[in-house]
Amino acid sequence: MAKKKTRMPATKATKQSKPKRKSAKKPSQSSDSRQRLQRVMASAGVGSRRECELIIEEGRVEIDGQVVTTLGAKVDPNQQEIYVDAQKLVVQRLQYFILNKPPGVLSTSKDPSGRPRVIDLIKTDQRVYNVGRLDQSSEGLILVTNDGDLANQLTHPRYGVEKKYHVQVVGVPAAAELRKLEEGVYIAEGLARATKAKFLKRAPSGCWLEITLAEGRNREIRRMLAGIGHKVRTLKRVSIGPLKLGDLPRGAHRPLTPMEVKSLKKASAGISQPRRRKPTKTKSVGQSGASSPKTDRSADSPRSHGQPHRKSTKHVSRSKSSFPKASGTGSSSALKPARKSSRNQSASQKPRRGGTNPTKRGGKR
Repeated sequence: MAKKKTRMPATKATKQSKPKRKSAKKPSQSSDSRQRLQRVMASAGVGSRRECELIIEEGRVEIDGQVVTTLGAKVDPNQQEIYVDAQKLVVQRLQYFILNKPPGVLSTSKDPSGRPRVIDLIKTDQRVYNVGRLDQSSEGLILVTNDGDLANQLTHPRYGVEKKYHVQVVGVPAAAELRKLEEGVYIAEGLARATKAKFLKRAPSGCWLEITLAEGRNREIRRMLAGIGHKVRTLKRVSIGPLKLGDLPRGAHRPLTPMEVKSLKKASAGISQPRRRKPTKTKSVGQSGASSPKTDRSADSPRSHGQPHRKSTKHVSRSKSSFPKASGTGSSSALKPARKSSRNQSASQKPRRGGTNPTKRGGKR
């Protein structure tokens, strides 16, 4: 007997899969803890960065026993030994303080007259400095630290960290005047703008305003408000980015918490300058009904290269050819009877009841 052929189960052809390309692993970037030599010296209290640069150029600095005179040298203060004038440099730890500055205190590092300074109110044995400035007659939140990078990011307008101020002014500015503060007021340095300006509450012979700035200039708010005709009585800074003054008493200070320091660094890292609202431009239309400057292109425009623009002439010729020519004095007078006749024709097509037209006077309604 013939044996039955048993069919073998069809096997699926195995697709030759392409070998997966191994993703090239990026080399792990080791955290470089090296810093510029003059920056390390300045944070240690040797002097300002400019003074430290002069000390380096004079050959008074040694790193691991070798004299360094180049300003671009980088060091690791935790691994290398630095000597300035044969004295070992002690690296200070970073400190952050928030202070409610009272009026009459200066925001400066040196004062020949010996007047009270912001840094005199901070109880610390390390060299610290204030971040930004407040006028002698102003009060409110000011940050004191020895972290130069954070101080630069909080004060430079490129990072756009906003500062809020509560300002008491004489009189009550109108809504248009507050919008003018946001659009810009010209001062000696140029156009100064507020990110936001709003009314808070009334005060004796005046009111309180809240003004937000993303940049800081000398007496900027006072000069802006003087430009719209309102004198400042009291100026108080209430916040810098996410850091708020709160109920901290006047003249008191406290160290920042790790969460506050982290939020400040996060707010000042990689923030571009915010867009500011531009003043609206009104289109000027002449008496003859001429178009706006956007649509009206002169022969001196860069596209025409000294030749008249041809697009407008084509448009006019098309518009004229689209209307049928009518006999008579003008096309406008010839079109009016046609419109009237079309209306009468449509009215005559409506069915009439009783043989009378209800639209005429005396008809039934």
